[in-house]
Amino acid sequence: MPDLKLAFEISDAFGPSGFEHDVAALIEKEAASFSPKRDGMQNVYTSLPQNTGNRPIVMLDAHMDEVGFMVQSILPNGLLKIVPLGGWVEHNIPAHTFLIKNVRGEMVRAVSTSKPPHFMSAAEKNAPLQMDSIYLDAGVCSKEDAVNVLGLDLGLPVSPEVACTYQEKTGLLMGKAFDCRLGCSGVIEVLRGLSDDSLHVDVVGAFSTQEEVGLRGAKITSQRVKPALAICLEGTPADDTFMSKDEAQGALKKGVQIRFRDGSMVAHPGFVAFAKKVAEECGITHQCAVRTGGGTNGGAIHLSNYGIPTVVLGIPVRYAHTHYGYAAAADVDAAIELAKAMIRKLTPEVLEELCPEV
Repeated sequence: MPDLKLAFEISDAFGPSGFEHDVAALIEKEAASFSPKRDGMQNVYTSLPQNTGNRPIVMLDAHMDEVGFMVQSILPNGLLKIVPLGGWVEHNIPAHTFLIKNVRGEMVRAVSTSKPPHFMSAAEKNAPLQMDSIYLDAGVCSKEDAVNVLGLDLGLPVSPEVACTYQEKTGLLMGKAFDCRLGCSGVIEVLRGLSDDSLHVDVVGAFSTQEEVGLRGAKITSQRVKPALAICLEGTPADDTFMSKDEAQGALKKGVQIRFRDGSMVAHPGFVAFAKKVAEECGITHQCAVRTGGGTNGGAIHLSNYGIPTVVLGIPVRYAHTHYGYAAAADVDAAIELAKAMIRKLTPEVLEELCPEV
């Protein structure tokens, strides 16, 4: 069973792309024994105590940001015009509650607007929803109250208002930002699990920012860490609610997902084969995926420096990039166990095969 308290705290933290400060502070607290350091982009770096500084580095990656919004303008009636931070499907946005961090650092609740059907024409009901027709209503009737009473202004970050829960009877978690807060808690658990091991590699945990807006933080972490290999723990979109049982490659309770490709990366074949072999040898439940779209920090990391063999270990998440997601605790466990097992089995011979010196 994963550390549910840790997963809850990190999932619930406020942190849209570019505003990951609260998440970074929480990770620094939870990973205090791994010498956390933060850079100017809010990326957080952690290290195992037994790192020597002269061995090949394996970077454990996860991103801290969640999909959210930014306030673009305030209308005279107090409604807030917003722009997305990360990928949203417009019809998933209306009639939900959100939190806005105001100029005083306080959380202000707001509702995403929706026009009642009583006032919609037939054409409006059938027309696709556009982002520029969705606003946030913070419960005011004027711009003056929005600014002077609630402390709202342009450029403020917005996040879904959701509290993570766990259903013991089904083994499923429900919450926001599982992409990739489950990866963040997973990296901490991997570090904890390896803290007393004798390894052939140094291990650095890198918690990056702004993945949802272009893998930006990982471009910096990979340059700073300069790893020989990278393992990305990612909350990956599940497909078991709309694909057949035989075709689904991201099903809940089917284990950690080992990804061959997506829109950002064709994974290193040798590293993928190594991940599969380790999973099979260790009896770790896993599933494989060949995806045509989407992307992860692996897309930035594998192109860094002179090329870094990178593998993505996915935790399937239903309804990613919406308010609420489901994930199986058993899949979180599988991702953590596979990452630990892979690192333990990185012998000099394996390292030479995967990343030979040139």
